[in-house]
Amino acid sequence: MNTTTRTEITSIELIDPDDREDNNPCSGPHLQDLVAQRLSRRDIIKSGVGAMAVAGFSSVALTAADDAQAQATRDTRAVAPGPVLDFQAVPPTVSDFVTVPQGYTATVIYATGDRISSTVPEYAGDGSEERYDLRAGDHHDGMEWFGLSPLADVPDRTSSTRGLLAVNHENITGTAQFLHPRGETNLAATAGPRPEGEVLKEIDAHGVSIVEFRRQGSTMARQPGSRYNRRVTGRTLIDIAGPVRGTNYVKTRFSPQGLTVRGTLNNCGHGVTPWGTYLACEENWAGYFIRGNDAALRSQRENTQLLRNGIRPNAAGFAHRRWASVVAADANSTEYSRFDCSVLGASATDDFRNEPNAFGYIVEIDPYDPLSRPKKRTALGRRANEGAWSSNPRAGRPIAFYIGCDSQNEYVYKYVSDATWNPLDARRGGMAAGDKYMDRGTIYAAVFNADGTGRWEPLTLANPKVAAGLPVSANNPGGYQFEDLADICVNTRLAAGAAGATRMDRPEWTAVNPNNGEIYITMTENPNRGNTGNSGNNVPNPPLDASNPRYWRDSKAATSQGPAAATQRGNVNGHIVRIREDGDDAAALSFRWDIFLFGAQANADNPADEANYQANVNLSGLSLANELSKPDGCWFSRVSGILYIETDDNTMTDRTNAQLLAAIPGRYGDGGAVDVVNLPSGSPNQAVTAPVTIRTYAGKRMTEATLKRLMTAPMGAEITGVAETPDGKALFVNIQHPGENTGRAGAVPSSVALTPATLNGPFESNWPGNSGYGPGGAAARPRSATVMITRNDGGVIGYDATRRLA
Repeated sequence: MNTTTRTEITSIELIDPDDREDNNPCSGPHLQDLVAQRLSRRDIIKSGVGAMAVAGFSSVALTAADDAQAQATRDTRAVAPGPVLDFQAVPPTVSDFVTVPQGYTATVIYATGDRISSTVPEYAGDGSEERYDLRAGDHHDGMEWFGLSPLADVPDRTSSTRGLLAVNHENITGTAQFLHPRGETNLAATAGPRPEGEVLKEIDAHGVSIVEFRRQGSTMARQPGSRYNRRVTGRTLIDIAGPVRGTNYVKTRFSPQGLTVRGTLNNCGHGVTPWGTYLACEENWAGYFIRGNDAALRSQRENTQLLRNGIRPNAAGFAHRRWASVVAADANSTEYSRFDCSVLGASATDDFRNEPNAFGYIVEIDPYDPLSRPKKRTALGRRANEGAWSSNPRAGRPIAFYIGCDSQNEYVYKYVSDATWNPLDARRGGMAAGDKYMDRGTIYAAVFNADGTGRWEPLTLANPKVAAGLPVSANNPGGYQFEDLADICVNTRLAAGAAGATRMDRPEWTAVNPNNGEIYITMTENPNRGNTGNSGNNVPNPPLDASNPRYWRDSKAATSQGPAAATQRGNVNGHIVRIREDGDDAAALSFRWDIFLFGAQANADNPADEANYQANVNLSGLSLANELSKPDGCWFSRVSGILYIETDDNTMTDRTNAQLLAAIPGRYGDGGAVDVVNLPSGSPNQAVTAPVTIRTYAGKRMTEATLKRLMTAPMGAEITGVAETPDGKALFVNIQHPGENTGRAGAVPSSVALTPATLNGPFESNWPGNSGYGPGGAAARPRSATVMITRNDGGVIGYDATRRLA
């Protein structure tokens, strides 16, 4: 019956295959017109925007007023005064605490291991806790508040005193050791089987929490006995919905008809539907699967599909943690063997070769109905979903969802529903509305043109580019032809490449301005941008282009994340792209774009302070009050209109821990065209030896009145996931993976790998125990947690409602 045997994997890499390298075999186009983008230094001097003009815009040059395209696409609407950020910016810090401004209080309300059921004991703090299907999972991420009536047991979306928090639990990387009394057993590739109890706990630590909170004095109290409380974990039964349902792509030994799958994994960013359901977005799911040396047993199409998503023969996943090695007590169980996606049987329904095809989707959950079954909405496509934020609904018009694919050189997408919005559906709510709007529609991939315009390429067989498929190449020896819509929904990245979408600098969260519908997309970083050679999988590194215009070289001192780095290069600190749909129509096929914000150190453009000085880095005019690196998440307050920016940084942590910043968003076109002169660093890995000038479109420069640091995280953590109560007086913020670098080689201060003799420390972080939450105190094991920020005067977070910014 078996056509092959399981291949023993000889090494385990605790690295995300999406985060590690470029799995995209498509090398272009990068904004089509390289000639138009790449002005030579001679062209700059001849055009009269040389050194003096550069100095006039703080080391970048505004282009001439007769730039016809820039003038044509610039937003000429008057910009309304914005709210005033009325707090004092938090200074940079590398302390092991959460810091907020004077006059604000940060309170931990929900941490890894906290119970959501009264049938299990509270968190003990020593790894002895069981039943993580009844506890808070790990790595808190995307999050949303769903109000409940304080007077009756019914939904009330206006309630700020009682409600449900839906919280993603992304993964356990770097922190799984803290889940167990003495760390993980048999994690080494050559060790024996992993213990079933440990792996069960690890799987259940993934997924989503739905947990009720009620206002008690100045805080929110968790309600362990609430009928609404539930965990959706890596084992929960989930329906497959949309075009992929019932197709051969998702038929397995567990689900021969291809109708269901067990679990949701690596839920990073999130979304909220206009009808009041929660969207958990499966991001780096590929790393959970192990694959033997079965390439010869698969078709060329299958191998192309798997490789495009980073699932290579004879390679272990970063978070798989040898789950498939478990010998289950129930001999008939396939709970753990499903994570081996090798060809092992005579057909797909005899093994789990197709199990990865059931992951990588947007998962819809109804938080108000604890008996409802979640659905994977395959019509929105499959990728490393960082989030899925909806357009502002307009009666009689389609609903769009904007999605980033979190990996270097990946694409920006939107999905547009076939159905048009009926406001009555906002009152009806429930999963039936999801069936209406999320099971039939069109996926689009973005092309960012060099002139500041863009277009949405439909990923359908009606698009000749998609119908033509991918050509034969060294990275794709068989080419690739799309067969039907299900093929496109499963292999969305391949379809976007065929359509010629623009490779971006790791597109992550999306956010839609509730006041004008403009879309913001974080581009976290790309160390390969502008370098020669390949970034992985024999994929050429991307050149500079208008929407990814910066290359520079940077240095960093040793930190708890690792040793000093003298050669950080490429797009080191990231940026945020802003899109305005043409006609302000979410279903438009074209758009205009600019770069709202460039991440940078405050002194990056000061040759006296920065050894690797290059005058193209701090394009947004950042200061010590708002310098930032690697914007990961972004989210709009519907109450104040503030855009919150969350960072997940490892490039500027010698200056400050991860941070949450508050920004006044402005509008598309409030800045102008800019010529960015990228200077060679002398590195052998740089693509050029002469200056390269890229014309881009920048938003208005920041000031300390329009961008401020509101919060910093403890050691080793990222800040992610933001939500608010409807009155805007409580801001919920997730702190993810504090202490994740414990035991990392070369880290400062030094720490030791955790073993049975050393599992009590030292840890990189002891938060939140060191702040008085839960057991352990100053020696506590670190935990991910949700923090509630409030103002001591009871006001709306972040701004003064009585003042406006002119």
